Amino acid sequence: MTNTNAYDQCIETMFALQRFGIKLGLETITDILDGLGNPHRNYRCIHVAGTNGKGSIASGLTAALRCAGYKTGLYTSPHLVRFNERIAINGVPITDERVVAGYQAVKAVHGGDREPTFFEFATAMALWEFAAQKVDWAVIETGMGGRLDATNVLTPALSVITNISVEHGEYLGNTIARVAYEKAGIIKPGVPAVTGVTQKSAISALEKKAAEENAPLFRLGKDFRIRRSRTGFTYHGMDHTWKQMETSLLGRFQAENAAIVAAASEVLIRSGAADISEADIRRGLIENRWPGRLEVVSQQPLLILDGAHNLAAARELGRYMATDLAGRRITLVVGILDDKPYRAMLDHLIPACARVVLTQPVIGRALSAQTLRAAIAPTCHDITVIPKVAEAVRHAIETSGPDDVVVVAGSLYVVGEAKETLAAFG
Repeated sequence: MTNTNAYDQCIETMFALQRFGIKLGLETITDILDGLGNPHRNYRCIHVAGTNGKGSIASGLTAALRCAGYKTGLYTSPHLVRFNERIAINGVPITDERVVAGYQAVKAVHGGDREPTFFEFATAMALWEFAAQKVDWAVIETGMGGRLDATNVLTPALSVITNISVEHGEYLGNTIARVAYEKAGIIKPGVPAVTGVTQKSAISALEKKAAEENAPLFRLGKDFRIRRSRTGFTYHGMDHTWKQMETSLLGRFQAENAAIVAAASEVLIRSGAADISEADIRRGLIENRWPGRLEVVSQQPLLILDGAHNLAAARELGRYMATDLAGRRITLVVGILDDKPYRAMLDHLIPACARVVLTQPVIGRALSAQTLRAAIAPTCHDITVIPKVAEAVRHAIETSGPDDVVVVAGSLYVVGEAKETLAAFG
């Protein structure tokens, strides 16, 4: 069997686990990790939960740690094009051979009462790989929620909760307070936590959990804050003030994400857990890259990929198009999944756009392009329906002028298919 065949078979078998759906709980992942010798206890961890910004913050923290000389692991989800993206060592996705090795290691020890879900299997692979690669630090992003998320087997050096909005209501609840309770579940006894939440009910839930666990809690807007300027922002932290900070990531909200990276770094410095300098943090924020989130991939026309896969993210993208791209002719290529508030999302995305190309990714949960058309027809008159993402992206680019803008958004699955198409273009 060739390595390529082995890899393809592993991926196919893992994706088949998706038929088991989402099963929250820690028993299965705990059994698997016990069988692997509890690899997650061999390195220090940072655990990141929240609604939006998890990936940007997690990758920013690994970049800062890497600049400080530490070997890092990063576990995120979902991937855009290939599974390997979920597990990175020093900022580089693992090879196909390491995917196969991780799959075989997990498969060899699993013998629980039920099959693991796809996410449980992938999480075990990541935690095993980080030990195999002897990383110093691993930054682990939750999949969904926190309290019963498979990643919550960790005892981290630091917990980070980015922000909170209502999502996955059938699993996490339909109120900010309930979702905050689930996210707060990653706060561990005596382990400091950093958060960017702003809603009173969410703050209350986090403060209650932190008090119960005797865990110091550091809040954006209270314990640390930012002041924006035309050239970046000034960070006012617990122990430091750093002027003229910058981040490579686009979008006004990225300054707040960068502030959370800086605050998390301060907490690690304060506790003696990591030796990170101001220069390391600055360089890490500049070197940070997070694909598929306001990612500029070409200039003529300006082509931007942004998942904008929930209401909060759609609101931010709409604001970015209306302000930073004001006066430009924008074509929006958009597809949305059926578990999202698509009408509200489109209300934020459509106003800044001159025309819209409606599409749908190859996934069973995708809304039909015709459903999207019915939602926007009363307010948008230049609409094209092209169900295949690849064809929709090509059409948008080929019918745009060099000074125009094409924005691909609405789902990370749409962005992933767009990236595959663009790679094929060369």
